[in-house]
Amino acid sequence: MSAHPAPPAGAPAAPDPRRWLALFVLLIANFMNLIDVTIVNVALPSMRDGLNATDNQIEWVVAAYILAFALGLLPFGRLGDILGRTTLFLWGVAGFTAASALCGLAPNIEFLIVARIIQGLAGAMMTPQVLAIATVTFPPHERGQAFSLFGLSAGLAAVCGPILGGILVSANLFGMDWQPIFLVNIPIGIATIVAGWFLIPRLPGHASLRNDYVGIVLFGLGILAVVFPIIEGRAYGWPLWAFAMIIAGFGLLVAFVFWTRGRAAAGRSQLLNFDLITNRQFMFGAFVTTVFASGIPGMFMVISLLLQGGFAFTPLESGLANTPFSVGVLLASAIAGRFGSHYLRARLATSGGLLVLGISWLHFYIASVSDSIDHWALLPPLLIAGIGLGLGFSSLFQLVLSNVPPRDAGAGSGSLQAFQQVGGALGVAIIGELFFGRLGTNLATGTMPHAAFADAAATALYYVMGSFAVVLLLSPFFRRNPGHANAHGQRPAAPAVVLEH
Repeated sequence: MSAHPAPPAGAPAAPDPRRWLALFVLLIANFMNLIDVTIVNVALPSMRDGLNATDNQIEWVVAAYILAFALGLLPFGRLGDILGRTTLFLWGVAGFTAASALCGLAPNIEFLIVARIIQGLAGAMMTPQVLAIATVTFPPHERGQAFSLFGLSAGLAAVCGPILGGILVSANLFGMDWQPIFLVNIPIGIATIVAGWFLIPRLPGHASLRNDYVGIVLFGLGILAVVFPIIEGRAYGWPLWAFAMIIAGFGLLVAFVFWTRGRAAAGRSQLLNFDLITNRQFMFGAFVTTVFASGIPGMFMVISLLLQGGFAFTPLESGLANTPFSVGVLLASAIAGRFGSHYLRARLATSGGLLVLGISWLHFYIASVSDSIDHWALLPPLLIAGIGLGLGFSSLFQLVLSNVPPRDAGAGSGSLQAFQQVGGALGVAIIGELFFGRLGTNLATGTMPHAAFADAAATALYYVMGSFAVVLLLSPFFRRNPGHANAHGQRPAAPAVVLEH
């Protein structure tokens, strides 16, 4: 016999009494995923030395995770609707935990890259379910408070990740060097699975729904065909196949659009809603989101390699040097929340301006160094850039989603997160090409290591400055559609920012 009497017919169901404990479990999983994203770059130089990795392979340690995560978000989001979100969440946490163990025990760089792909796919399996579970578990009047905790956990992960990564690598626990940054996920993941099994309510799936598997293959192969030669082309001297592969990638993406149009005409499910593809303002926003997100992951990969490889910073010193950026993001995110949906274009333009200012300052400082870097000199430009990023992402997502009809709000939000991750992968490829190409030329011509690393990093930052300058220039062209608010006059909230550094 049930301990709680059934509510009268037509009355709303009572909220689950375990919902706040369940939220804590979801926050732990979300925190584990986000901190893993921010922790890895600090350990890249140690991985490079310990696994005797090439420049291209080190890029893939970052790009493989981001790319797998990006390509998995949409199909796994739909699969959660089909199989049940709680089931897929628990499978995602289990996969992420197992992949973290594989990463931590990787005997060579090739094994680590494959494990990072698995980890990215598992993260994509887990992440879309988190907000979906919270949305249906909490009554409307509690959702604002619940969702604010996701933003807080994202900010804490951004601040803690570089520092924790530096501590774990510098401690060299049991002589394991960089491996503990992944192995620390194992006990956290196991505890999350056990607690989630008992505390998170079972949400049934909808077996009648279908995933667009052909669309998944076309979109995935298209993106991979563009990113792969950008990362690997330099190592092979930019052969003809690299350019042919990029052209073929764009061809596959065009085929994906035509396939999606056919699915829409037949009334069948689509990986990316065709209504969104034909929504010019949404696609314009998706382009700006891709450009906006492309600068940060590669930038922090370069900064970590510069500080540790070029100027002998310890991993902890490198992580602490990066921290002002995360603090800036956290401060700006807290301030931006007070503006709601007001002044979005002005906030995005201000964001682009602050990012251009901060990265330009960083570029000119790095270009001026010779034998040493003062980590205090990095604080002002990174803090300014962090404030810019924290101010920009929420306003950008709200601007784009304000032009999306309410029926497509969920698909639009998930799609924008996918474009954000694709932008990160492309940015790692382009910035890595600029950095490693310039570094190799400098060292081959006899430039001293300090100057070689500094010049290569300053060169790579040109792309970062350019990407945010594009955002600044395009921000006035956004159009807001006030008719696409929801029934309460509110627009869909932007998802928490994922920082890949």
